[in-house]
Amino acid sequence: MSAEAASQEDKVEHIFFDNWQALGRTGLISVLAYVSLIALLRLFGKRTLSKMNAFDFVVTVALGSILATILLNKDVTLAQGVLALALLIGMQFIVTWTSLRIRWVRKLATGEPTLLLYQGRFLSDALRWTRVTEDEVRAAVRGAGMATLGEVKAVVLETDGSFSVVRGDEGSGESGLIGVRLPSDVTPTTSKN
Repeated sequence: MSAEAASQEDKVEHIFFDNWQALGRTGLISVLAYVSLIALLRLFGKRTLSKMNAFDFVVTVALGSILATILLNKDVTLAQGVLALALLIGMQFIVTWTSLRIRWVRKLATGEPTLLLYQGRFLSDALRWTRVTEDEVRAAVRGAGMATLGEVKAVVLETDGSFSVVRGDEGSGESGLIGVRLPSDVTPTTSKN
């Protein structure tokens, strides 16, 4: 048997099992990294696990990538991995804390909700800009339990990619459309009793 064939056979054997020490390390690191991640998420609050907009999605994917690296890369220590997790969650905390206080940071981090339909009229520029079809808006209206577009005051594409359907009933108080990207010819109304 040649050296190359022996090397290939050795590699195949190590696909399923390398050694007990490697398994023990992976098991121990998995438990400790998981506990560390849960502790960090609890420490930094529920916002870290909130409904996802693009900003939250990136953080969630990055957390998963860091956790996988901690678990499987022997060159990364638990301390390095926990530091990376803490820094990422800390940066998210700082950006979300700042975005609550500074509007341009909020717009940069999460974007703005966009009005797609207003008082039965499709807003074609907004549909084109957000790459949403009229059929998708109609599906959202049906999903909200309404049979006609006349029952709808507005359909909004939220920052997390979901649709909000606002009924045509006028209630009292401030409009729910404040803060939504509106075309210049649309003004949200405030009704009083």
